[in-house]
Amino acid sequence: MTEERILLVDDDPHLLSALRRQLGDEFALTTASTGKDAVEAVRSAAKERAPFAVALCDMRMPGMNGVETLAAIREAAPDTVRMMLTGHADQETSIQAINRGNILRFYLKPCPAEQLREGLRAGVHQYHLVTAERDLLERTLTGSLRVLIDALSMNDPVAFAHTARMREWVRALGPALSLPKPWQIEIAATLHEIGRLAIPAEIIAKKASGEALSDLEQALIDRTPEFGRNLLVNVPRLEKVAEIVLLQDRGFDGSGFPADGPTGEAIPAGARLLRILKDLSAACGNGPLTEAAFAMLERRRVQYDPRLLATVHVTLDAAFAALPQSEIEIPLAVLSVGQTLVNDLRLVNGHLILTADTCISEILLERLHALRRIYAFVEPIRVRT
Repeated sequence: MTEERILLVDDDPHLLSALRRQLGDEFALTTASTGKDAVEAVRSAAKERAPFAVALCDMRMPGMNGVETLAAIREAAPDTVRMMLTGHADQETSIQAINRGNILRFYLKPCPAEQLREGLRAGVHQYHLVTAERDLLERTLTGSLRVLIDALSMNDPVAFAHTARMREWVRALGPALSLPKPWQIEIAATLHEIGRLAIPAEIIAKKASGEALSDLEQALIDRTPEFGRNLLVNVPRLEKVAEIVLLQDRGFDGSGFPADGPTGEAIPAGARLLRILKDLSAACGNGPLTEAAFAMLERRRVQYDPRLLATVHVTLDAAFAALPQSEIEIPLAVLSVGQTLVNDLRLVNGHLILTADTCISEILLERLHALRRIYAFVEPIRVRT
């Protein structure tokens, strides 16, 4: 039996039973008798990260017809291959099924079991092709960008102090939010401060030291998301990421940058989420997630998507707030990948190398080992494990 799941949708229970008998020896079958039930099954499977490879749907059903059902499935799970099985085929039905449902195959009832079997095999193969190519591209792109950000964090530790934490939060929130293409939001969280590369170092240092900025200097800081968008917009497959980065400071109530940007749900979901996570991370400072940090956001809740804010609160509370934090002091020589700094990591001359709450990655660890050969660090260091 294949590991990929097949969804059969038909309002005829006898047909569904027959298909189970005929095809159940090879495929992992799930059945639904209405379009509504089918769409709910697809959404539930996506949340559980066990999506359907193929959906085979009847045309004429009570409530949602087959075209409407396949269109909704396409929206909920774009990678699921869609097929139609109907006893009432006409030109208009075929055109709608192809255009709205983007189907791979169209079968007429009664359809021989072996013909359906071959069709489902073709659908599973197509699903393999689509998901394998996408996963390879996304893993390669995400991995390359993580290396870039880890390298940048050594050169500008303050700017990228909260990147690892936000990236971890995005991963934890993925199943609860069921957002399309969560990898785009993870990359946006990873690159949300990339625009600082376009701001003069003197202004960055001035802001970090707490000095008052001139109106022109503050305007440049405010435009950090715009600079980030400009750096990303021409990178293949990062167009949506660039949009999220641009709108990361836009409030749900219309406040924030850019002043002429969208409001409410017209703001991309990824940007609405990033706004919450950025402010939450800032409220936590260098410490762990706390109720006090959420309380700070609640006091200005008009700036956030209320449903997203509630989901973030519940999900991150369950995933992180209740976790015990084990802290130990160690020499820098035994620092390992996955440990998180409790305090800033500095040289004995006071130079900041990494900020507190930085999670140690492989590239950071290699860089630190190289620096140890040249410079003396303040030791021991305190880490969370």
